[in-house]
Amino acid sequence: MSSSASDALHVRPATPARPSPASRSDRAPLLLAPAGRALAIEDGLLAERRIELRRTVGLPLPSELDGERPAVVLLDAGVLAKGEPNLPARLAELAERAALVWLGAAGELEPSPAAPGELLTGWIPATATARAQAVTLKGAFRHAAALVGAQRARVEAWRRARELGELARVGAALATERDLLTLLETILSQARRITVCDAGSLYLIERDRPDDDASRRLRFKLAQNFSRPEIPFQEYTVPVDGSSLAGHAALTGEPLVIDDVYDLDESATYRLNRSFDERFGYRTKSMLVVPLTTHREEVVGVLQLINRKRSSTVVLESVATVEEAVLPFDAHAVELASALAAQAGVAIENGLLYEDIERLFEGFVTAAVTAIEARDPATSGHSARVATMTVGLAEAVDRGGVGRYRDLRFTKEQLRELRYAGLLHDFGKVGVREQVLVKGKKLYESQLELIRHRFAFAQQSAELAFERARAEYLRTHGLRGYEETVALLEAARDARQSQLTRFFDAILEANEPTVLPTDSFEGLRDIHDERYRDFDGTERALLTDDELRYLMVRQGTLDEQERREIESHVTYTYRFLEQIPWTRELQGIPTIAYAHHEKLNGRGYPRAITADEIPVQARMMTIADIYDALTATDRPYKRAVPAHTAIDILHAEARAGMLDVELLQTFVEAGVWKSPG
Repeated sequence: MSSSASDALHVRPATPARPSPASRSDRAPLLLAPAGRALAIEDGLLAERRIELRRTVGLPLPSELDGERPAVVLLDAGVLAKGEPNLPARLAELAERAALVWLGAAGELEPSPAAPGELLTGWIPATATARAQAVTLKGAFRHAAALVGAQRARVEAWRRARELGELARVGAALATERDLLTLLETILSQARRITVCDAGSLYLIERDRPDDDASRRLRFKLAQNFSRPEIPFQEYTVPVDGSSLAGHAALTGEPLVIDDVYDLDESATYRLNRSFDERFGYRTKSMLVVPLTTHREEVVGVLQLINRKRSSTVVLESVATVEEAVLPFDAHAVELASALAAQAGVAIENGLLYEDIERLFEGFVTAAVTAIEARDPATSGHSARVATMTVGLAEAVDRGGVGRYRDLRFTKEQLRELRYAGLLHDFGKVGVREQVLVKGKKLYESQLELIRHRFAFAQQSAELAFERARAEYLRTHGLRGYEETVALLEAARDARQSQLTRFFDAILEANEPTVLPTDSFEGLRDIHDERYRDFDGTERALLTDDELRYLMVRQGTLDEQERREIESHVTYTYRFLEQIPWTRELQGIPTIAYAHHEKLNGRGYPRAITADEIPVQARMMTIADIYDALTATDRPYKRAVPAHTAIDILHAEARAGMLDVELLQTFVEAGVWKSPG
């Protein structure tokens, strides 16, 4: 944290903290002397109590020494003669914790050869005066204090390195998380962890319009409480002003550090709303309120950390426990929280931006689907149903597929990719002629209308022929045999008109689409062979070659050329989707959509690829697409079939090697086909 930020902290006076391990160095330095060895300055040490003297038998253990307290260990030949195991290593370890001074024996003019000379800080001859002993020990204690300082530096360096490492890991986690709620959970939990806080909350800035600062408010988005995890959460908003702690921090862009929120200075405009504490029996005491800012210094949220504790495992079950266990936020805690808040602000900005992009893309997908359905109203809802069933099948496989898919799993991103592919799989229909897309019968309406007029003309021609023949008979024969002749003429006329009616009914019947292939068009060629005379007397066929070709379509409503045109929508879809700069998580969308009409045996379209080349996601979509096409009730060119019939057809195609048997089994057994409603 910068000095300017530190100077801006509003800090209430803190209550004195209990002695911590870091404060134990205030105790007197320790002098460990062998039992039975008298020191000339011993009485002085005990009287002044500036140094604690402790007698030892044998070599003290390094772990017994307080790393925060300067210590001097006096050694002599008697101590080393105790037969300590691995003595050199023990002495070396001890020398890292304390200053070692050798006590000479009577008559020695220099330290004994048994003394660890390279580890010694000093030597006290047996004949040394009290002054000489004091000088040597002062030098030893200075060395001991230096060891403590070095140890503190090592501990601080390790702690700093650990904290930096934690902040780096947290930063990496924040940078990669795309889900905003998960991101907020991570920010709050990590901030509580590194500052050892019992509880915390997080607010996000929202506004009515992006450019309207006056409409800014803070929405309470998240709360965590270690001692009271059962407390319910409910969102609400507070204004960005000085009336609340979070509002003040958001307004000023500066953190608040408060030792006790129940004891705020009268000059402070902000107050804690105690209703929460009173309602749930909680005691909020120390608080750190930090604004979350972006790299542009724009506040995007506020982090509130509550009740810093001596130990993270302490449960604040009473007011007495709070008074005992809760600490003020010190400068180091503020520094850590501020460092994390700086990362969190940028991460939240990125998360909000990602949400905006997601909403933008959702809008694009919705607009694309709307465009498809506007071109082909008969298939309205098809894309959404296929997407829902395809994702449902993937989720069912993820819960426990069968066969080779038993261990197949899908991430949240892969399911989203699959959903978008399902919604956009038919987008290429915008490149297909509308009259082909909406063709509900085998004949176009204009063709059927032309046939209708042709047959009506033929009916009228039969009537006209009757009248002409009757008039001609009267002119040439008079009334002799008239009634018998008219009866014959009427019978011929009626037979012709009846034949024309049967022919037209047969055309209407043949014009209806069929779900399954059929060859029941025997009479169509007879109709095609029938002739009538046009206005100018030219003999013409009742059915043209093109009309006969359309009517003899064996399945559906499209002839081969029209079918190829419809099938081209898959290629159009792929070409369109391939031009979009997808993110890494969504880059499979074009490939999945491209293969949704392929069959495992290579008899699909547009590329006629086989099983090994068809992604499993596309295999799932194929099943969903066929099922919906069979059961959809809004198609003018076919009748919907019942669900059980559609499933029978799917099983038949699976047996024929076109669909994936194991995926179809999951589709049926998991009831995925019921999901669209």
